[in-house]
Amino acid sequence: MRFGVSTFVTDEGIGPAELGRALEERGFASLYVAEHTHIPVSRETPYPGGGDLPRVYYRTLDPIVVLTVAAVVTERLTLGTGIALIPQRDPIVFAKEIASLDLISGGRAAVGIGGGWNREEMLDHGTDPKTRMDLMRERVLAMREIWTKDEAEFHGEHVDFDPMFSWPKPVRTPPILVGGWGPKTFDRVLEYGDGWLPIAGEVDRLAEGVRELRERAGRHVPVTVYATPAKREVVDKLIAAGVDEILLFLPTKPADETLRRLDTMADLIAD
Repeated sequence: MRFGVSTFVTDEGIGPAELGRALEERGFASLYVAEHTHIPVSRETPYPGGGDLPRVYYRTLDPIVVLTVAAVVTERLTLGTGIALIPQRDPIVFAKEIASLDLISGGRAAVGIGGGWNREEMLDHGTDPKTRMDLMRERVLAMREIWTKDEAEFHGEHVDFDPMFSWPKPVRTPPILVGGWGPKTFDRVLEYGDGWLPIAGEVDRLAEGVRELRERAGRHVPVTVYATPAKREVVDKLIAAGVDEILLFLPTKPADETLRRLDTMADLIAD
């Protein structure tokens, strides 16, 4: 079982270098970081978690910058987006950023993806919320072409480019982990993903989802569980469900408090 951490890295919490070193020193296998480019002040879209939107959502550092900093101070830590809002990102630019991260880190990049929930944020990027999932699909497929082909090209409804040169190439094709859990999530995982990245949520129901996905696939599909409460009973249930990696949720706090919390979390994964 692999254990990692999912978190929001902001200007008000521990820095990415200190965080990366602390995770590797304590035996964690991965770091997945959230992103939002901004949060519109006037917003009608409700926060999925209920209540007021936490301030970490509009204070996140850019995930590629965070993961690059963590890459240069670590040797083994997997460096993932959790999640990258693909409908808000240019696929040519993002493909280069991920490939550069993968090259610099020696093949340690992973790409958790999602369509996003904040409609006002999407609209500021020129993205139609109604077609964001089709857009995400094409952008992911286009990025795979850029990563794997010397002369990449893609022709779709939303993404269209003629043969191009784009380097660097990643050390290995970064795995795409599809976030969410809607009626079509498993379709996306099986068509263009390498694994599933659900939020911990209802743990008993999640076990059913893991079985359903793998039965549909007829094979073992990797499952990484995001934002898992650091509780023994939750971890035990996820292990019993057969997931491959558990990302414990790390609240965004100053360095001293974060390091103390990581010590407690390290004790949990060592049991």
